[in-house]
Amino acid sequence: MLTETVLFLASAVVAVPLFKRFGLGAVLGYLFAGMLIGPSGLGLIDDVERVLHASEFGVVLLMFVIGLELQISRLWLLRSHVFGLGGAQVMLSTAALSGIALAAGLPPVAALVAGFALAMSSTAFVLQMLAERKELADHHGRAAFAILLFQDLAVIPFLALLPFLGAPTPGHEGDGGWVGPAKAVVALVLVVLGGRYLLRPVFRRLASIDMPELFTAAALLTVAGTALAMEAVGLSMSLGAFLAGVLLADSEYRHELQADIEPFKGLLLGLFFIAVGMSAKLALAIEQPLQIAVAVAVLIGVKALILYLIGRVSGLPAESSRSLAFALPQGGEFAFVLLGIAAAGGIMAAEMKDLLIVIVTASMIATPPLYALVARFRRAHREAPAYDAIDVPEHDVILAGFGPFGQIVGRMLRVKKIPYTVLERDAKQVDFVRQFGNTIFYSDAGRVEVLRAAKADKARFFVLAIADVEQSLRVAEVVRRHFPNLRIFACARDRNHAMRLMDLGITDIVRRAYASSLEITGDLLRALGEPDEQIARELDRFRRFDQDTLMKQHAIYRDEKALIQTAKDFSRELEQLFEADAEAADKAERQAESGGPKKRPREV
Repeated sequence: MLTETVLFLASAVVAVPLFKRFGLGAVLGYLFAGMLIGPSGLGLIDDVERVLHASEFGVVLLMFVIGLELQISRLWLLRSHVFGLGGAQVMLSTAALSGIALAAGLPPVAALVAGFALAMSSTAFVLQMLAERKELADHHGRAAFAILLFQDLAVIPFLALLPFLGAPTPGHEGDGGWVGPAKAVVALVLVVLGGRYLLRPVFRRLASIDMPELFTAAALLTVAGTALAMEAVGLSMSLGAFLAGVLLADSEYRHELQADIEPFKGLLLGLFFIAVGMSAKLALAIEQPLQIAVAVAVLIGVKALILYLIGRVSGLPAESSRSLAFALPQGGEFAFVLLGIAAAGGIMAAEMKDLLIVIVTASMIATPPLYALVARFRRAHREAPAYDAIDVPEHDVILAGFGPFGQIVGRMLRVKKIPYTVLERDAKQVDFVRQFGNTIFYSDAGRVEVLRAAKADKARFFVLAIADVEQSLRVAEVVRRHFPNLRIFACARDRNHAMRLMDLGITDIVRRAYASSLEITGDLLRALGEPDEQIARELDRFRRFDQDTLMKQHAIYRDEKALIQTAKDFSRELEQLFEADAEAADKAERQAESGGPKKRPREV
């Protein structure tokens, strides 16, 4: 077992960074590593079924973590997406793929099972891919999650239906028609009640013991126990784990549970993808390359078309619908389970099962590069809306950048009845801000013609509140060059940004979060029991010393060694000043307690 573990880790450490380097994603790297060390590759590991079964726990942990991030209230809000989009995708894809399988010569029942199995996409695969690209919160990311959740739900009744089609599910051969569903309902009720009334007190008790490893063990026990309970009654382990996560999503231990589970989830998910790669029978691909290539193209094409159409019908933009279509066109891990049961029950031949599994695996391998191409096409052809025509009267203030910082400046000016002109380059931010009734121009403040249209030559003040450092400096340089009489008040991201603005001759600079950092420091010192007068005095001293330091460091900030040394020197100097202040305050307090300093007698 230790040898196998070393092989898994070594193949992943080599393959995954290589594939990420070329923009193909970690998932494809894991799949390639599995094919390399599996029976069809170098043959270093033979027992694929055992590895695949053990690694499925990674998918279970993934669903638990997703459940932790999804409160019941949010899940209820997603119901139309889950049952609308998800239901349409499963039914239409199953019907289309079953029809193709039937036309290819499969018996009707086998065609139905194959169509449903191929209609399922890979939950672990897609969510991991979208998470890597930080797209889970986008329109297509939320739609993909809803469809995947419905697929997990849809597998349950289909597994219950398999015995009637001639394929008894393992462990339930003797169940009557109502016994299986009854067990499932009881198990779900027990999970819901246990999650609501038992788990929180247990975790509260474990947290009070203050043994982190015990808390981690309890988290893993919760996931594994729920998953096994669901599997015992014929339900999906993933669904059970997801339900347990949802029930704990509102608890005070949600973040700690997520932090404890995350490392295990990542490792086991990687192992799952390696096992999927190992299970691919490359010999079939070599024997029937054209047949498999056509089958993969048909599978991806049919599912992508259906996904795009339901995305558009549901109101998603064309771009989001296209991303959804190329995120979910592959087969999934449930296909391995369903096809295996169908072959064991005599619904389809073992050779057909092996061929379909190769097709599913190939579709999973093809998805990341296809999606990467679509994402690149999306970025390259995304047409930005035309800039607004600016037609405004003369205002004393022009505000460039209307993010969180700029909005606070604007709100204060508005309540003071001081008119101002806002220029913002981010089209999404413009659309968002306009929902609240703000007047804002979508335009680039770094263009001279835009500034002239905004009457910059007549204005008195220019507020530079652009978050991006390079864009901020570009705008500042244009304003300084073409409108030298315009006084600039600039927001800097950090000290380096502030110094680069100072290079342009700008002196009215505030560092982002600097004032709020001092404010929260004052609140903290107040909570620690220090008097208000002392806090105000010390913060004022720190503020003045820090400003003086900034001015001195500006002369040498491009010399990294000198900058580091001066930072150390100034830090020691500030500590000495505070120590001297503390000693003076202690001396004054002692004198006050003793009645004040004694006066020396005057000499006669």
